[in-house]
Amino acid sequence: MTVVLRGSGLTVEDVVRVARAGEQVELAPEAMERMRETRALVERVVARGDEVYGTTTGVGSRKKIRVPLEEIPTFNRRLIENHRISVGPDAPPEVVRATMLRHANMLAKGTSGVRPEIAERIVRALNDGERPRVRMLGSVGQGDLAPMADLAGQLFGDVELLAKEGIALVNSNAFSTALASLAVADTKRLVDTLDVTGAMDLEAFAANLTMLHPAIGDVRPYPGLCFALERLRRLLEGSYLWEKDSARNLQDPLTFRCLPQIHGATRDALDFSTRQLEIELNASQENPLVIPDEDRIVSVANFDILPLAAALDFLRTALAPALTSACERMLKLLQGPLTGLPDGLAPRQGLAENSLGELGVTAQALTAEARLLAHPVSFEVVTSTHAEGIEDRITMAPLSARRLAEMVELGEHLAAIGFTIAAQALELRDPPAMGTGTKRALGLVRERVPFMGEGDPLPSDLEPVRDLIVAGGFVA
Repeated sequence: MTVVLRGSGLTVEDVVRVARAGEQVELAPEAMERMRETRALVERVVARGDEVYGTTTGVGSRKKIRVPLEEIPTFNRRLIENHRISVGPDAPPEVVRATMLRHANMLAKGTSGVRPEIAERIVRALNDGERPRVRMLGSVGQGDLAPMADLAGQLFGDVELLAKEGIALVNSNAFSTALASLAVADTKRLVDTLDVTGAMDLEAFAANLTMLHPAIGDVRPYPGLCFALERLRRLLEGSYLWEKDSARNLQDPLTFRCLPQIHGATRDALDFSTRQLEIELNASQENPLVIPDEDRIVSVANFDILPLAAALDFLRTALAPALTSACERMLKLLQGPLTGLPDGLAPRQGLAENSLGELGVTAQALTAEARLLAHPVSFEVVTSTHAEGIEDRITMAPLSARRLAEMVELGEHLAAIGFTIAAQALELRDPPAMGTGTKRALGLVRERVPFMGEGDPLPSDLEPVRDLIVAGGFVA
């Protein structure tokens, strides 16, 4: 299904479809007409000599300098060239595609005042599979000037840009919003996956399922908690643990017992962040802003995307406990005194070999790194040395999004270890009946990692399990 850009209604799912699946894109007819109308306004403003930042004046501290009419195309070209200050590795193609989509959607909104041909050029690059080179580092999140200048230089290198088009191409946070869209989509997939590893942990530990009683959500009606309770119950439907006296303990360790509360809190943070993100996907992030009703262009600060940067910080903070508790459950499943199973989940008790025990070390390493990535960054400050001290604010939105993506990747590796450990524990416990969801998950794991029998080597590669996680194999 083609994604139609109207300047509104763009979703995270749309971004993923275009960025990763190569979905085609088109501009809505009403968006084309709106761009023509606001372009005419820009031309009127320039013709009557209004003072407009980055349009008839310079930028930054050069805002006091007027740009002669005949020099406007040259000024626009140099504006882009002078902001190509990115460094570091190239952004992945999916990030660049997401950036192009988000920016084209903002242009379609009509608040930038560019010609429709500018948005059409970006859409054509998406549909033709062009791969502009955009570098990852250099934006502080007050308008992604550096990466957006990379993109503009690649797509519009041979195009004469008219008044306001240069600043419209560089002064947005499309890069940060694109990074965030892909990271948030991956976070949702990871949280869904962690529900499955958690359910397997409960069954493998022979946990007390009173911690999933529906009354928990009735008396504490957080949406995320209610959802987590219901999903865990569905995954464990038919399990022997629902039978009276099946649990080994009256109360299990907190990382088992608090599983729905932890995952519920993560889901609430994810839902909030998604709402903030989808506002940003369809918002004007620019300066200056075209206001048709007043027939003028005004200086604004919509490039300050603290709502998104702070939401991503919040999401990482809420994701960290889900990962740390997953790690704790793995470590407990490896300890015979806590499970009643052989130490290290060896095939039988009394073996000198450590069996799966060393996987706990890797799990701890991954979890420690993930926790460090949870530290908030949106309150960082920069010295006010730029543009005569005027540019004294940053949101660090790109870093916030990158850290979420890195955290999710670590979580995927952690979940792969969790599936391997839980599968071994389940088969050693040999329950009389498994949940419908956990049984299916066990089968998926065993298609990729075999049971570790006596004398068998430790699985050297869990990437097949992670590949299944990334493909969404455990989401349903």
